[in-house]
Amino acid sequence: MWLRIRGPQPDPAGQLWIRSDWYDAPVRIGIDARKLHDFGIGTYIRNLLRQLARLDRDTEFVVFCGPNDVAQLKGLGPNFRPVIELAGNYSVAEQVRIPLAVRREGVALFHAPHYVLPPLVPCRSVVTIHDCIHLMFPQYLPGRFALAYARTAMSLASRRATRILTVSESSKRDIVRFFGTEPQKIDVIPNAFDDYFGVEPREEDMIRVRERYQLHDEFVLYAGNVKPHKNLERLIEAFHLVRKRGLDHLKLVLIGDKISKYAALRRAVHRHQLHKYVRFLGYMPQETLAVMYRLAGVFVFPSLYEGFGLPPLEAMASGTPVVTSNVSSLPEVAGDAALLVDPYDPQAIADGIYQVLADAGLRRDLRAKGLARARQFSWETSVRRIRDIYREVGAEPLLAGAETRAAAAEHQRRP
Repeated sequence: MWLRIRGPQPDPAGQLWIRSDWYDAPVRIGIDARKLHDFGIGTYIRNLLRQLARLDRDTEFVVFCGPNDVAQLKGLGPNFRPVIELAGNYSVAEQVRIPLAVRREGVALFHAPHYVLPPLVPCRSVVTIHDCIHLMFPQYLPGRFALAYARTAMSLASRRATRILTVSESSKRDIVRFFGTEPQKIDVIPNAFDDYFGVEPREEDMIRVRERYQLHDEFVLYAGNVKPHKNLERLIEAFHLVRKRGLDHLKLVLIGDKISKYAALRRAVHRHQLHKYVRFLGYMPQETLAVMYRLAGVFVFPSLYEGFGLPPLEAMASGTPVVTSNVSSLPEVAGDAALLVDPYDPQAIADGIYQVLADAGLRRDLRAKGLARARQFSWETSVRRIRDIYREVGAEPLLAGAETRAAAAEHQRRP
């Protein structure tokens, strides 16, 4: 991607137009990668950077990151330049340090891959708002200050950004509803699954994982965190109902946070005397999770709210039948390739699980449809669209002022 600013030429409205057909020097794009190792947003950032490295060898990318990530990011290519940024996520410091770093590095376009876009960022910007979960479930935040910070940051980002990206039509509707954003300012670009979920594991890996976790009985699988909106209390109740219908050999395996975080889940297990049949395994490597999907009889994801809902897509890519919620973004991710149920009704969840486990024809149908559905999602396709948006933003108006004129002069001085 190339850009030369042809001397500041403000129009009568005081705006400087930077046109894409004037490209003859590299555009410098900044990407905030401080959350590179987060569970959800980290997956988004890693795939964004990986695909940009494959697709674009011309644009200069300045990647703001932690000190331990410098070596890894340098490996993306000569046009990727990691810059250490020590400001903490969701801190007051990032509101000042990020704009200063953007200005210091001469960034022409800045991408914030989560909802924090400091208003002092001095250039065009793209922000990805994945969901509005902090506003939907404020009890997850540590206090009133955190809620005020999240609400203010999202509101400012939605107004300040040149373009907003989100990952589902459901999230787009939430952004419009909460912040009054013009719908045409928001682009929906879906997430995708990592490649190893679509690759058949080696037989020895399947045997190793089965033996390590003693998975010799048929089991229902859930993967994700254990926060209340994931609806695991109702899943445990639904599992109890399924076992009462004659599937008393069945186990429930939950992969994610430690059970100690939410005592209500342990109480739900003991209330139904399921302590021998429900297992909480904590987080595990993605390669192991890919095997777990394939060993499961059915994957169940009864969440009450998701910005996207990646685990059902990973399960479908693995050829595992999926039962998931009929609310939020999950129907648009699953399409007709999963059994959709009312997540507020444990009996409906139980019926969905029982149908899949009791009907071999339905399992075959869901596997085939799931694999076909998963093929419609691709990180390469999504990042190509993000790269197109970078180009489109490069041709949109930018307010002309002293900082813009200085940037223009600096670009013109460069060879």
